[in-house]
Amino acid sequence: MSRARRIPVGRDEGDQRLDRWLRRRFPQLSQGRIERMCRKGEIRVDGARVRASTRVAAGQEVRIPPLPEAAAPRPRSPARPVDADVRMIRAAVLFRDDHLIVLNKPPGLPSQGGSGQGARHVDGLAGALTFGRPERPRLVHRLDKDTSGVLLLARSRRIARALSGEFQARRTRKIYWAVVAGVPQPPMGTIRFGLRKAPGHGPHGGGERMLCVHPRDMDAAPDARRATTDYAVLHALGRRASWVALVPVTGRTHQLRAHMAGVGHPIVGDGKYGGPGQENPGHGWGAQLGGDISRRLHLHARSLRLTHPVSGEEMTFTAPLPPHMRSTWETLGWREEDTPADPFVEQGR
Repeated sequence: MSRARRIPVGRDEGDQRLDRWLRRRFPQLSQGRIERMCRKGEIRVDGARVRASTRVAAGQEVRIPPLPEAAAPRPRSPARPVDADVRMIRAAVLFRDDHLIVLNKPPGLPSQGGSGQGARHVDGLAGALTFGRPERPRLVHRLDKDTSGVLLLARSRRIARALSGEFQARRTRKIYWAVVAGVPQPPMGTIRFGLRKAPGHGPHGGGERMLCVHPRDMDAAPDARRATTDYAVLHALGRRASWVALVPVTGRTHQLRAHMAGVGHPIVGDGKYGGPGQENPGHGWGAQLGGDISRRLHLHARSLRLTHPVSGEEMTFTAPLPPHMRSTWETLGWREEDTPADPFVEQGR
């Protein structure tokens, strides 16, 4: 075991998540262990307690507790994506230039790796997206595994830092489409429930979920983080289901899924937050409509608006619906072209 030490963040290492900085320095650390050490206060930045997602800045000092020595790596061939995955990830490209790559991420494909994922995730397939450039593109943000839609990658570290700053400062605009059980009332509004993490089970924290905290209870929940979601009902199927647009004003883990379930209108196909059935007495609606529709999560990152980090041009990228959601639209008689690109504009949201 090594002794506790304090390591400064290098000049070229700033503006990145603490957990990523740690994994580059100490590859023997798992994500779960990093998060546990942060919760216990064993890892600190400039003497302050931090989260694994805290962003570190150049010149800050990170306190590292005693760690086991890294085991000597066993010689093995690096995991390489199969040809079908290379074709799949290249076919997902919506836009690319010298600085950006925009994907329409398929549902079921993780943004980053985890236990047992191998190389089959967007980050692991990034080597197939170099298109002749020496650097692998870097993820700027993430989508849940089963969420489809617009996902942004930067083609250099400098551009990644610039775009991360835009996301942090909320100068980008993301609009999601979802099918939810029931019809939210009023048809346009804002959800302001805080979110706190409920730990999962097992060594890797599997099954963890976010719990909603009413705004009036936030002062009594110091571990909760404020979260805000704008929503708008676009079309309804009687009172049974509706097509909604969602804007995550803040960007918390599982925010849209937890918020919609928290107001009694879970996203269709959401087994984690939606409950087991269409009727869920005492807990609002369930997240099932029956048949094939209920088997897949109906949440899609429809569009992303940003200012290009080099040209300064305002750009909007739009992702077509994935096959299972397109099939649902056809079944329910909805058409993509029947709604405005941004239904919140007239309300000044």
